[in-house]
Amino acid sequence: MSVLEMKVPSPGESISEVEIAQWLVADGDYVEKDQAIAEVDSDKATLELPAEESGIITLKAEEGDAVKVGAVVCLIDTSAARPAGSAPAPKVEAAKEEVKAAPAPVAEKTVVPSPNPVNEKGASYANGTPSVAAAKIIAENGINPSKVPATGKDGRITKQDVVAAMAAGFPADAAQGWGGTREQSREKMSMMRRKIAERLVAVKQETAMLTTFNEVDMKPIMDLRKKYKEAFAKHHEVNLGFMSFFTKAVTEALNLFPAVNGMIDGKEVVFHDYADIGVAVSSPKGLMVPVVRNAEQMSLAEIEREIKRLAIKARDGKITPDEMTGGTFTITNGGVFGSMLSTPIINPPQSAILGMHNIVERPVAINGKVEIRPIMYLALSYDHRIIDGKESVSFLVKVKEMLENPERMMFGSKDPQAVLLGL
Repeated sequence: MSVLEMKVPSPGESISEVEIAQWLVADGDYVEKDQAIAEVDSDKATLELPAEESGIITLKAEEGDAVKVGAVVCLIDTSAARPAGSAPAPKVEAAKEEVKAAPAPVAEKTVVPSPNPVNEKGASYANGTPSVAAAKIIAENGINPSKVPATGKDGRITKQDVVAAMAAGFPADAAQGWGGTREQSREKMSMMRRKIAERLVAVKQETAMLTTFNEVDMKPIMDLRKKYKEAFAKHHEVNLGFMSFFTKAVTEALNLFPAVNGMIDGKEVVFHDYADIGVAVSSPKGLMVPVVRNAEQMSLAEIEREIKRLAIKARDGKITPDEMTGGTFTITNGGVFGSMLSTPIINPPQSAILGMHNIVERPVAINGKVEIRPIMYLALSYDHRIIDGKESVSFLVKVKEMLENPERMMFGSKDPQAVLLGL
C-alpha cells in the first residue's frame, strides 16, 4: 500500500494559515489526479485544492477547520484500484472567457440520484443541506435553499450550485422574506472576513484618515459614451463603462500628486512611479479588490478588458492572492448599489481611496442659468499623515476637471488646445 500525504500549499507570501471552506469529495471516494477535492479560504482569496495523484482519499480535516500551510489535510492511497463500474472523473478544461459581457451560463451537471424532488432539468432540490460555503452565500443573499438545484452528494447544495442559480435567476417567490420566528443563528466568520475586519479597525486606529468631497457633472462622459458606445464595443469587443474613465483620470492626477500614490513604511514615505489601481468588485463571497497593474500605461479599452477579466475571476471564485495585492490606490463604486454619499475606508497600506456614488439629475447653475444635469458626488479618503489638505483637494479637483473634459485624458492633464498651440 502506497499512501500520499497531501499538504496545504502556500497560497502566497505572508499567508501561514488557511481554512477548509468545502470538501468537494467524501471520505473514501476515489479521486483522479488534478481533480479539485476542496476549496480553501485564505485571508485574501478562495482557492481550489487539486488531487496530486489518483486513488482512494481519506480526509484529515473537517469543513471550517483552520489548518497551517504545510499541514496534512488528506491521504490518498495511490495503490488502490478504481472501483468497478466507476468512470474516470471528467477533466474540466478552463473555458476561454467570453469577450462580450453576458450573464454567467448555468453549467450542465451530472444528475445525482436523490430522494429529493427534481426540477425540469433533472437536478434535485435539496432540503436544507447546503455546504458551509453554500450556506454562507445563501444567508447573505436571502435565498430559499429549496429553490436551488442541488448536484452534490446525497442532495447536498454546493457553492457552485448557488452561484449558478443566482446567475440564472430565481422565481419571484424564491426570496425567504422576513420570517419573524425570533430564532437566532450563529456561523463562523470566514478567514477573509475576519482579516478584512482586522484591517478596517486597524486603519481607523492607526491612520489620520480624513475625507474630502466634490461633485462631477457626468453629462460630457455620458454624451461621449452615447455617441461612441456601439462603435467602441464593435471595435474593441468590450463595453465602454464609467470605470475606465475614472481610472484614467485618477492615473493622470496621481502623476501630478505623487503623495496620494504613496505609502508610509516605518519612518519613510514610499513613492511609486507607476499606478496599480485596485478596483473594488462585488462577488458571492463579498467585496474584493483586484488590482489593475500599470493602469497609467493602458488605454480605455485595455482598462475595461482588464477590469472585466478580474471581475469574472472574482465572481467565479478564481481570483488569486497575487491579483489582489500590491495596489497603490483604490477606487470603489458604491453608486451601483444606490449610494448617494459615503466616506470610504483606506485600503492599507495605501494612503488614499476614491469613492464613486450614484448619478442623480440635480439642478445646477450653468453660465448663470439653472439646468438639470447628471451629477455624481465623489469622496476621497486619505491619510493626513503624508497627504496635506491642499494635495488631497487639488487631486480631487483635477479628477473632476478631467471627467468633465474627457478629451483632456488624451493629453494627460493638459488642455488639448494648449497642446495644439505648443503652449
